[in-house]
Amino acid sequence: MKIVIVGGFGVGKTTMVGSVSEIRPLSTEEVMTEASVGIDDASRVRTKSTTTVAFDFGRITVSDSAVLYLFGAPGQERFWFVWDQLFAGSLGAVVLVDTRRLEDSFYAIDRLEHHDMPFVVAVNRFAGGPSLDAVREALDLSPGIPLVDCDARERQSCKHVLITLVEHLTRLYDRTPA
Repeated sequence: MKIVIVGGFGVGKTTMVGSVSEIRPLSTEEVMTEASVGIDDASRVRTKSTTTVAFDFGRITVSDSAVLYLFGAPGQERFWFVWDQLFAGSLGAVVLVDTRRLEDSFYAIDRLEHHDMPFVVAVNRFAGGPSLDAVREALDLSPGIPLVDCDARERQSCKHVLITLVEHLTRLYDRTPA
């Protein structure tokens, strides 16, 4: 089962894949260089020194017959063309959100809605921030889209997000007529 993790630049997608994967994740993190100046806006993630240039990959064995394959998408606009390929064959997605930069989430939500891809939104809590109700309103999320808090550094928190997505998918597919 393929799951994609999307969101803005520096929101914690690589961290989430690394926190929850049972294997050492495949990562395409590269050092940010002067070549990205004027192209990537790193002003709001000043401590970030590396960036994903293709995707991150991890996995979680659920049972003998079920494995989750996790793909963390790159967040910068110049790599968004990769997203459509990552969406192919995916059951659903996680939109990881930083409440300090909610506007960075709009593209991810728009793309998932365009692809008719089920998703949940996970608020990566860096420091306080607005309530989940305020985030739902700011992102204009329908009531049927699950919205949860998480800490991308914590395995249990990331597992909770993935369980929420799987439960959401189960509810959606249980309602689908045969």
